[in-house]
Amino acid sequence: MKNLKARDIMTKPVVSARRNASARDIALQLLSGLYSGMPVTDDDGKVVGIVTEFDLLGQLCENRELEKLTAADVMSKHSITVDVNTPVEEVMNTMMDNQIVRLPVTEEGRLTGVIARCDVLRAYLEPEFVTY
Repeated sequence: MKNLKARDIMTKPVVSARRNASARDIALQLLSGLYSGMPVTDDDGKVVGIVTEFDLLGQLCENRELEKLTAADVMSKHSITVDVNTPVEEVMNTMMDNQIVRLPVTEEGRLTGVIARCDVLRAYLEPEFVTY
């Protein structure tokens, strides 16, 4: 795993939302896609935030209707990303230090993939499936 980079274990293509996407639609995508968060990008593909199940639950706890909210309304604006050339060891440390389940991966500032904790574990347990 020492020589692996983020690009070697990331999942692509990645599903993302725009700022004006309906929070309800994002919730439905999270349910159908079996993932817990979705990056939010601008028109240039740069990550401007992330919407997680936690963000959506917080809105429901405040009795807000997801149908009336957009990604911009509910997203965490401070999203941590890694570059495609980031070593996997650094990816793991970033995930652990920030308690992150999914980490957007960028190339030249644009969203290009996502790494989930299970991707890191898979690369460790099943190195034959890593794409170089």
